[in-house]
Amino acid sequence: MTRRNRRWLARRTGAWRVTAGRRIALRYWLEYAAVRLWSLLINCFPIETNLRTARLLGRLWWLLMKRHRQRAMENLRAAFGDRYSDEQLGRIARRSFEHFAQLYLVELVMTPRIVNEWSWSRYVELEDLGPALRELLVGRGVILLTAHFGNYELLGYTINRLGLPLHAVMRPLDNPLLNDFLEESRRAAGLHLLIKRGASEQAGQILAGGGALCFIADQDAGRKGVFAEFFGRPASWYKSLGLLAMQYRVPLVVGYAVRFREGFGYRIATERIVRPHEWEGRDDPLQWITQTIASSLENAIRRWPEQYLWAHRRWKTRPRENWASPERITNSAPNPESGVPPS
Repeated sequence: MTRRNRRWLARRTGAWRVTAGRRIALRYWLEYAAVRLWSLLINCFPIETNLRTARLLGRLWWLLMKRHRQRAMENLRAAFGDRYSDEQLGRIARRSFEHFAQLYLVELVMTPRIVNEWSWSRYVELEDLGPALRELLVGRGVILLTAHFGNYELLGYTINRLGLPLHAVMRPLDNPLLNDFLEESRRAAGLHLLIKRGASEQAGQILAGGGALCFIADQDAGRKGVFAEFFGRPASWYKSLGLLAMQYRVPLVVGYAVRFREGFGYRIATERIVRPHEWEGRDDPLQWITQTIASSLENAIRRWPEQYLWAHRRWKTRPRENWASPERITNSAPNPESGVPPS
């Protein structure tokens, strides 16, 4: 545990009774030990074997975690209720649980080891990335955005393996031991990390120097965020996404990595590139940028809904009663009606 996290843990537990603080610390150590043991165990087996096991555990998660299952179904009904039956939505939700069990239990642990400079092309296909790669290569700064969709970690690893340095913005975990372990594995794989709290100044320096930043964009920003329509409902988005792009006049690249075959196989593609000339001169450029990001991510998720984290509390923060939905953004992304429910 780093000195910073030891201080953080002391502050976190010092507000309660000493015994309560010790219980919290013990829980963190037990969680950490379990994750390290799991990591050692699954590295003894081929990734395809581990993915089959994780899929079964994901199905068990779907069956046992009633609260998460209900939230996923509520979100899916709000997003697709007029198009799909409850039976179809249930299949999408169950497959989402299976997919994220594979991602969290296996792929996040094994990806840094098996996806390297020589092997990445066995697992990853690149689709029409020319324009996005040009933005990364030109050296004027770029912001890469994705969501809790597909394998968002693989996106950063692959770009790094292509020789393009990327700075990923991450939120620290509550457990400082696990946080250190995760940071260490990501840095060992070559990723440059920015801790979300207090990252604004560093982010600006990176963009000003022509670097690339990567954000997971679909996180609830609370009351201080910008509200934009996402699957027909207002959701709160971080202002920093648009403000950084506007301040440094850099493009935003909305991309994703989706599973395209059984097992460990992903396709990386770009959904939308939002360039400065598109928002300059608009009445409310920040709102326009935010809605364009939301619409672009929605279009991609509609095509592979089973790979989105529907149990995520994306619509947790509600806007004020007088909030009016902005005009929907029409962009060049594929038709959002092209999504097909799993059979």
